[in-house]
Amino acid sequence: MAEITATRTATAKGLSLPKINGKAVVMVLYLAFLLLPIYWLLNMSLKTNSEILGSFTLWPQSITLENYITILTDPAWYMGYVNTLIYVCMNVVISLAVALPAAYAFSRYHFMGDKHLFFWLLTNRMAPPAVFALPFFQLYSSVGLFDTHIAVALAHCLFNIPLAVWILEGFMRGVPKEIDETAYIDGYSFGRFFVKIFMPLIASGIGVAAFFCFMFSWVELLLSRTLTTVDAKPIAAIMTRTQGAAGIDWGVLAAAGVLTLVPGALVIYFVRNYIAKGFALGRV
Repeated sequence: MAEITATRTATAKGLSLPKINGKAVVMVLYLAFLLLPIYWLLNMSLKTNSEILGSFTLWPQSITLENYITILTDPAWYMGYVNTLIYVCMNVVISLAVALPAAYAFSRYHFMGDKHLFFWLLTNRMAPPAVFALPFFQLYSSVGLFDTHIAVALAHCLFNIPLAVWILEGFMRGVPKEIDETAYIDGYSFGRFFVKIFMPLIASGIGVAAFFCFMFSWVELLLSRTLTTVDAKPIAAIMTRTQGAAGIDWGVLAAAGVLTLVPGALVIYFVRNYIAKGFALGRV
C-alpha cells in the first residue's frame, strides 16, 4: 500500500518514475552469462585446493598466487605455452603465405572447375580433425616429423588454408581490377605490386584471416595432442593430464586456463579494427 501511495503521489506532483530499459537489462544479463565462466575460472585460480573443494564461495577467502607461480616456474607447464606459441605462429605464417596467392588467383582469374575447386577447399575445413589424426600420425612417424612443431603447424594448415582463402578471396574480389592494370602499366612487377599496393588494400582481410587461423590453431586439441609427446607438447595436452596421486590440482588447472585466455585476448585487441572491417566487408 505504501508503494502504491508513493507512486500516486509522485504522479500527482508531475514526477515520472524512471523507466526500465528492457534492452539494457537483456544486454546486462547476457554479458553476465558470458563473463560468469571467466570470472569463476579466475576465482578458482586464486584459491587453494582445500578452499575449492571445501566450500562454495563467490570470491577467495585468502587470495594466493601459488598456482600461477607453479606454472611460471615449472618447465613442464610453461614450456607448453612456448610450444603452442611456436607452432601457432608457424601455422599463421604458412597459412597466409599459401592463401594469399591462391585467393588472388580465385578472385582474378577464371578457369575450368574453379568453382568446384573452391568448394572442395571448403569441404576440407568442414571435416572433423579426427578424420586426419591417424593418417598424419602414420605419415609423420614415417618421415621423422613426429613430435615437432612443424608437424602440428602443417597439420593445422589443412584446415586453416581453406578458411583463409575463403576469407581473403572476398576481400580481393572487392578491389577493382583496374588497380592491377594501372600498376603493370607503371612498370610494377607482380611481386612488388602485390606487396606494396595490393596487400595494404586488403589489410583488414589479412587481419581477419590471421585471427581465425591463430584462434583455431591455439584451441585445437586432438591433432596437437596426437602428433606430440614430449618435445612439442602443447599446453592443451598438458592441461588434460593433471590427474596425480593426490587427485586433480584444481587451482593450477584454473590458473593455466586463465593464462591460456591471455594470448587470444591480446590478438583480439591488436586486430580488433581489422576484425570489425572484416565482418562488415568480407565473407565472415
